[in-house]
Amino acid sequence: MAALDGKTAIVTGASSGIGAATAQALAREGATVIGGARRPDLIAAPVAGRVLDVTDPASCERFVAGAAANGLDILVNAAGLALGRDSFDQSTEDDEQTVLETNVNGLIRMTRLCLPHLRDGGHIVNMGSIAGRQAYPNGALYVTSKFAVRGFTYALREDLLGRPIRITTVDPGLVETDFSRVRFRGDEETARKVYEGVEAMTPGDIAECVLFAVTRPPHVNVDELVVKALAQSSGARIIRT
Repeated sequence: MAALDGKTAIVTGASSGIGAATAQALAREGATVIGGARRPDLIAAPVAGRVLDVTDPASCERFVAGAAANGLDILVNAAGLALGRDSFDQSTEDDEQTVLETNVNGLIRMTRLCLPHLRDGGHIVNMGSIAGRQAYPNGALYVTSKFAVRGFTYALREDLLGRPIRITTVDPGLVETDFSRVRFRGDEETARKVYEGVEAMTPGDIAECVLFAVTRPPHVNVDELVVKALAQSSGARIIRT
């Protein structure tokens, strides 16, 4: 038997990057996986893709009502983004709302909606970032959002203590995905330079961390996993060749 045979999992942000890799990894281990994204056509089989905009309460309610109708074992909150690398005095209301609604409110909303459907032995995995542990310049909103994710994860751990539900935050460093392309609003050249001269991690590397956490014995809770490229010591310090 595969490690997750008979389990049902929901993964947000499942159309690309870490979310897509995690959804596929859970499916390979036998889970029935429902992936949510604004573009579900980009979600590859065997993951079932459904429309989900985590910033829209009605979209989240519809998604959970269908995806978790028969119970749920694993929720991976992987949807997230950053916009810009400017000093905070260059920030805009629109960008702030987009980042906080996606990274914080969307994650909290999906957790609240899914909790009533989580079976005993269930597991919530929140995708954080090393940005939620140590600030770096010109990333105030993203840093704020990921500090909030870590705080929420630990507060939820306290609230659910005594219930058979495990909670983990996975905090990656530099991972080569479309993250920088989105952050720099489609500027391919600037996005490419983020990963230049360094062996960044892959989405698959992070998916393996999620798999490790959700396949521990039931009495073991992996509170947090912090994982960085070998050439990176913090969000601001990367050694490049």
